[in-house]
Amino acid sequence: MKLYYAQGACSLGIHLLLNEVGADFDLGKIDMRAGDQFKPDYVAINPKSKVPALVLDDGHVLTEWPAIASWIAATHPEHHLLPAEPLSAARTLETVLYINGTMHVTGFGRIIRPAAFSANPEEKEAVRAQGRDIFAKGFALVSETLGEQDYLMGDFTIADAALFYVTYWNKAAAKLDLPANIGSHYARMLARPAVQKAMQTEGIA
Repeated sequence: MKLYYAQGACSLGIHLLLNEVGADFDLGKIDMRAGDQFKPDYVAINPKSKVPALVLDDGHVLTEWPAIASWIAATHPEHHLLPAEPLSAARTLETVLYINGTMHVTGFGRIIRPAAFSANPEEKEAVRAQGRDIFAKGFALVSETLGEQDYLMGDFTIADAALFYVTYWNKAAAKLDLPANIGSHYARMLARPAVQKAMQTEGIA
């Protein structure tokens, strides 16, 4: 397999999940600032021009964070990355989709790329403020799900990998004050060998 990633991007969550299950995979680094995602070689792999993309051993290509994470869970059931009980599985996916689709795309996206949400330069700071509000609300809601548990669903799942990457983004860029239990979750994730290995490989701290 080969994981196409960008340093510190949402692909970090997939990277750590592959480490968690002990998968045998290679890495292909995409420099988003240099526009690698739009170059013909990568567009041929992922026409969506974003990361992550996972090329399977049989040549199939998976894209979209929730789909790739779900595939990793389904093909490594012994790690229990997605609960077997239907309601718990649905709750896990519900949380992943909210983090990935709302906190990531509509929240953090506004913070770092306001021009993608308004062509008016005078609205840039208002767009960023809206993004910070969405991001902060997301952490508050996910904090309620986490409660006093070590992990979002009690045991470690794909949802924790999703929460980790947005919390990393907050530490690196947004710098919002986070609920205490989210901070504890982040520290707990940093202690996992799979996370340490992914961050070391990507050259981030």
